[in-house]
Amino acid sequence: MKLLLPLTVLAWLAMPLSACAQPARAQVQQAELVATYPHDEAAFTQGLFMHDGALFESTGQVGQSSLRRVELETGNVLQQVNINPPVFGEGSARIGDAIYMLSWLSQTGMVFDAASFELIDQFSYPGEGWGLTTDGTRLILSDGSPQLRFLEPETMELTGTLDVTLNGRLVRRINELEWVADEIWANIWQTSTIVRIDPQTGIVTGLVDLTALLPAGLADPRDAVANGIAWNRETGQIYVTGKLWPVLYEIRLPDSAE
Repeated sequence: MKLLLPLTVLAWLAMPLSACAQPARAQVQQAELVATYPHDEAAFTQGLFMHDGALFESTGQVGQSSLRRVELETGNVLQQVNINPPVFGEGSARIGDAIYMLSWLSQTGMVFDAASFELIDQFSYPGEGWGLTTDGTRLILSDGSPQLRFLEPETMELTGTLDVTLNGRLVRRINELEWVADEIWANIWQTSTIVRIDPQTGIVTGLVDLTALLPAGLADPRDAVANGIAWNRETGQIYVTGKLWPVLYEIRLPDSAE
């Protein structure tokens, strides 16, 4: 059951980490709304990213999973490839001319040509697939645990792992990922919180609270949780949405306001 939980539940999401130095406590920032755009409320959003100003989205649910190119201003789907059952689509990321997309339980990932959306390769990995992003060279995968995996995209060889900690405790339920200005941002499943992760240490340096942006009157609030972060590398703009949300938001943080 997917229930939306308040920000205070982060203490429950964190697991004890023994014998470690306690870093400075991560500060919570309220996301500030810049603009609102339409979003397909039938899209079970699992991954979101931007490339050259274009918005891409991967969606989940068996029989409804897809990879899409979406027009930001209207929410219209401009290009789409559907993922056949029994695959449950998950996070996605682009490196070069390829888009990589995970599945939840199938232990199989897909590689699409970024222009045509033609399936050009597949790869396997152990365990579950949740979120996916890239630092420009490596793929970074989450599986719901406190540990992120770093993969070499040509061979899918595991090249490293990173334990994510918040105030000295391991963080569970790390979901959708996005590389944002030399940080890894991650939705924490079942909350309205984004954590900002130092990619060198795994320490959560800050939290972004999306509570004020949760759309009212969601048709299925149990599943319609915040999920989806996209960063425009060229402009620095940040976009967020959620599963089954009718809106997509551009946000900024207070310390980035003009």
